This record gives sequence, C-alpha cells and structure tokens, in this order.
Amino acid sequence: MIGAIIGDVVGSVYEFNNHRSKEFPLFQANSDYTDDSVLTFATAKVLLDGGDYAATYQQFARAYPNRGYGGRFGRWIWQEKPQPYNSFGNGSAMRVSPIGFAFADAETTLEEAKRSAQVTHNHPEGIKGAQAVALAIWMARQGEGKAAIRHAIEKQFGYDLSRDCDFIRQVNKFDETCQGSVPEAITCFLESTDFEDCIRLSISIGGDSDTIACIAGGIAQAYYRDIPNWIITETRARLPQEFLEILDRFEEKIMRNSVCSGF
Repeated sequence: MIGAIIGDVVGSVYEFNNHRSKEFPLFQANSDYTDDSVLTFATAKVLLDGGDYAATYQQFARAYPNRGYGGRFGRWIWQEKPQPYNSFGNGSAMRVSPIGFAFADAETTLEEAKRSAQVTHNHPEGIKGAQAVALAIWMARQGEGKAAIRHAIEKQFGYDLSRDCDFIRQVNKFDETCQGSVPEAITCFLESTDFEDCIRLSISIGGDSDTIACIAGGIAQAYYRDIPNWIITETRARLPQEFLEILDRFEEKIMRNSVCSGF
C-alpha cells in the first residue's frame, strides 16, 4: 500500500502543474497527501477491521477535509443515507490498492474491488477501473510477468495499452475518469525499470498526476517489492499518526500471511 501513498504524495504538487519530464525532485516542501491517500487508508481500515465502505469513506473524508475531493464526492460525504451516483471518475481506482494485496485469489480480489467501488462509482467504467488496478496488483504480487499482466488487463477490461509513455506524454490532458487515467497509469508501470522510475514516468506524462502515480505506485510496489528507504521515510513524515498506524498494521498483516493465503 505504501507504493500508492508515495505516488500520491509525490504527485500532489504536479496535479495542476504538470511536469513533462522524469527529471524533478521527488519531494518538495509542499508535497503532501491528498484525497487519494485518505481514501486508500479508509479502504485498508475496512479490510483490517471490517465495516461498511460507504460509512468509512464518509468518516475519513470528514475527518480529513480539503484534500482535493471531487465535487460530487464532496457532496456525497455529507449525505445521511449516501447513495452511489453513477460515477466513472478515477476515485474508485485510486483508493483500491489495499484490496490488490489482501486476498488469495483473483476472483475474491475482483469482487471486493467492485464492492469498494460501487458505493460511489457504480458506473461500469468506475467498477472496471477499480477491478483492473486490483487485478494488476494481485498478479504482480503473485510473481506474474509484465507481459501476462498486460495481456490480462487488455483482454478482461478492454483497455488499450499499446500507446507508450513517449506518445502519451505528447497528448495527455487532465482527465479524472477511469478510462482516461487507469490505462495510462498501468502503462507507466509496464514501461518502468524499478519503483522510482515508475513514479517518475507517472509524473512525466502529465494529466491527473497524483492519481496516476498513486495507481501506478501500488502496482509497482507489488511487482518490484523493493522501495528505497529514503522515499518511504520522506513519505511517512508527511502522514498523520492515524494513517501510520493503519499502514503498519496493514503491512504487518500482509507479512504475517503468505502471498497465497491472503487476509
């Protein structure tokens, strides 16, 4: 899960100030967590302690306001009886990474990704985006190669992963939809050479930078496993204590269970 959080924090300063190069400081004074991280930790909280996704997303978003929530989600947060609003925004995909790490089989992973998405993003594209990211993470942690991951995502979800990062960098615009950011994030992972390179590629293509890097970072963590300690340290220093406790509990549970046993 920390891989997704790193992507969000690094991308936070580039979301509305795109940087079309891999050369940039990973962390700046104003690098911070956004709604991507808040809701990712909310997802992890449900997996650890049970409960309802809708209620937990509302609880976390209310506790951590002004973190860049989308307009409709911002209104949904305060509804007494929250209902899904047929969204295909990338919010369902940005918060799903813990699910990719949590379960022993692909079928359960896909079903849980759907369950997490549909409390808000019940449009087929919103559900598809969450499921594609969760499956990519699940496959990566099983040791599947990039060719197998690419094939599975293209076949099962119909995403076009044929465009390389050089091409995407020239044409990419800010797009908060799943279909406009999930394929791009997966492509950044597929082209990367290590975890840091994946994050740098994700920023370099522009668009919704923090969410693209968040999605790609989760997959990259599952695939590469090794993240430089200094990057983790810089990220953890920007997180509130509640998030650190959830992160430590989640990672401890992942380590205690083999990659085949799940939660």
